[in-house]
This record gives sequence, structure tokens and C-alpha cells, in this order.
Amino acid sequence: MTPVVMLHGIGADSRLWQPQRAPFEARGYAAVPLDFPGYGARPPVDALDFETMAADVEAAIVARGLQRPVLLGHSMGGMVAQTLLRRRPDAYAAAILCATSPAFGNPSGDFQREFVAARLKPLEEGRTLAEIAPDTLSVLTGPGGTPFRDLAIRALSATPPQTFRAAVRALVTFDERASLGAIRIPVLLLAGEVDTNAPAPMMQRMAGKIPGAAYVCLPNIGHLPNIEAPDAFDAAVLDFLDRHLKGNR
Repeated sequence: MTPVVMLHGIGADSRLWQPQRAPFEARGYAAVPLDFPGYGARPPVDALDFETMAADVEAAIVARGLQRPVLLGHSMGGMVAQTLLRRRPDAYAAAILCATSPAFGNPSGDFQREFVAARLKPLEEGRTLAEIAPDTLSVLTGPGGTPFRDLAIRALSATPPQTFRAAVRALVTFDERASLGAIRIPVLLLAGEVDTNAPAPMMQRMAGKIPGAAYVCLPNIGHLPNIEAPDAFDAAVLDFLDRHLKGNR
């Protein structure tokens, strides 16, 4: 089976790919969800950067003996996927970039400082991630919420606070805009129509910068498409992979 390396977002871990496991494997794609440093059962970290996260994924791919896997990255995971594509452009069969962006701009800019302050404010006020998880999830999802609400709350609640802080600070350093035009493998950009973190119009413009990229927008979906509308998400991703890797048109 073709391996699909699944890369999670900032407030999640590999468990949030659970809905994709059986449908992907039924279509001949082996789900390989990974945890970034500091996430899941891995020890907490005080610092993160995209080169380190990309190198960590590369090591995991080598350790598992995977040959030219597909990259499936959500949000921060989509940023790591872009970093991987720059570092080793011919090492992957295809990529799906979901609810993500090509850059966060100037890390010392006003927006970036305000972003970090806003994301870390609850922790600085003494609240825990478990306490803020329900409200955070409500903001991230579209009007229909998610049938995997409990799973998402458990994942965010389990994230070590120091790892979360490190990931937030890493986000504002990200910029792969100059690399988009060099991508030569099949790429799907998948957006949620009501996502305010990675707005659909921005993702559509991003798709236009990547040669031959496909773009899909899921209606009434927010920042967590794979757990808000798993059937629609899976269909979009698997149809894309079938077309490009199996020749099914």
C-alpha cells in the first residue's frame, strides 16, 4: 500500500487522524500518523522550529522504511510538509496541504506579536489547555461542529503547555512562499469555507502559486476538515490520490 504520512496541527496530535485510518487503508493507502516532538507520548519540548520538525519527520520515514510516501499535513503540519518539499523535493509521491498557509509574515510584526500574545494569554493567566479546549474547538470548527469533539478535546488537553508555547512561537517564523513555484509533484490544497485561521481565498491564491496544484473548498467547514466532515474530506483526498497515483480518472 502507498504510505500516507499524516502531520497534525498545533493543538492536536496523531490521534486526530483516527477517522482517516480505515477509509484510507480500504482504498490501498497505509495511514502513517506521526507525532511531532513534544506531542503524543513524546517528552515535552521547550523550543520548536520547522527545520527540526522536518528532520524529525524525515528520520521517522527512514526508520519505517517508507519509499516516496504521500505527505498529508494539516495547519502546522501543512507548514512542515512545505518545509519537507523544499528540503527533499523528489522524495514524495504527492502532497495534500490542508487548512494551512505559505507564510506567517514578519515574526516581529504587530500581527505576529498579537497572535502569540492572544494564543498564550490563557496559559499566562493560569488556565490549562484542558480548560480552554471546549471553547477553542468551538471557534475552530464550522457551524456543524464535529462528531469527534471528545477526541479533539482530549488531544488538545493532553498537549504539554511548554510544547504548545514552543509551537505557537515557531508558527510566526514560518515562510515558504519562495519555494511554492519549485514544487513539481501533485499537490492538493484543501480548505474549509468558513475557516478563519487559513481562509479559503488565501489557500486558493496559494494553489495558484504551485504548478498544477488542485484546490478543493469544503462548504460550511472550519479549520478541522478531517474531523468536521470526514467523509467529504476523505473523498477529496482519496479521489485526488487515485487520479494521480493510480491513474483512475
